[in-house]
Amino acid sequence: MKQEQTNLTKTQQFIVDFYHKNPFVEYLQAEVVPTADGGVQLELTVEAEHTNLYGIIHGGVLMSLADTAMGAAALTHNKKVVTMNLSMDFMHSVPMTTRLIATGTVLHDGRHTMTLESDIRNADGKLFAKGHGTFYVLGLVEE
Repeated sequence: MKQEQTNLTKTQQFIVDFYHKNPFVEYLQAEVVPTADGGVQLELTVEAEHTNLYGIIHGGVLMSLADTAMGAAALTHNKKVVTMNLSMDFMHSVPMTTRLIATGTVLHDGRHTMTLESDIRNADGKLFAKGHGTFYVLGLVEE
């Protein structure tokens, strides 16, 4: 879901390009959208392929969005990471056609590990899910 972006920081452009090359993010149809604060967020409109037998979003899709948003937040700190632990709280079911926005926030920026959290909301700010993760730092982006 690559979009032509203008006026992006070097970091934002790197993250957009990085996730455009990620086959799973493309499979999910998640869009990496730069934010005014220099970061990025993931956006996804819930389609039939994202739902379970109840017609609501599958929890694995929400976990994938949260995991990817937290990874993007780590990239804004110049860190390449992989997930060590991920937990989610699901507050509300998400029906078809809902546009979701996933953001990541760094809580701890260590040399070997990072702790992050993610909020998944709609455009009105309603919180649908919250993730918390511990990530292993593989190295710096520019090594």
